[in-house]
Amino acid sequence: MVRIKIIPDKYEKELSQIKKISSEMINDCMQCGKCTAGCPASSGMDILPHQIIRHLQLGQFDKVIESKTIWSCASCFTCAARCPRGVDLARLMEAIRLIILRQKGNNRLKVKDIGHLMTDEKMPQQAIVSALRKYSK
Repeated sequence: MVRIKIIPDKYEKELSQIKKISSEMINDCMQCGKCTAGCPASSGMDILPHQIIRHLQLGQFDKVIESKTIWSCASCFTCAARCPRGVDLARLMEAIRLIILRQKGNNRLKVKDIGHLMTDEKMPQQAIVSALRKYSK
């Protein structure tokens, strides 16, 4: 039996970035559909959550970034709680959004830029920590 590579090399860089940022093993997904069944936002998605993972498994990054699903994800982590293989789809969605934002030029938040954010009394500390986590990887 000969193994055939089905993932196109075109998006190999983006797929490795997704794996690096999210620390999730995309290929662990067995397409059971529990993430989609439990997703409260799936009715407004053009590609269902389990299908997003399947597209990533097949290297079809272009289909993923063109969908509105990645922006519809509420990051409620219901998908992660329901997954029998422990794949955290919300973390994958966050990584995909982050890659798209970085490609558009919205790069990283630097530690030296946080000083002026801390002086804003209306800025919740959780937002600053979250922004540093998202934009420093």
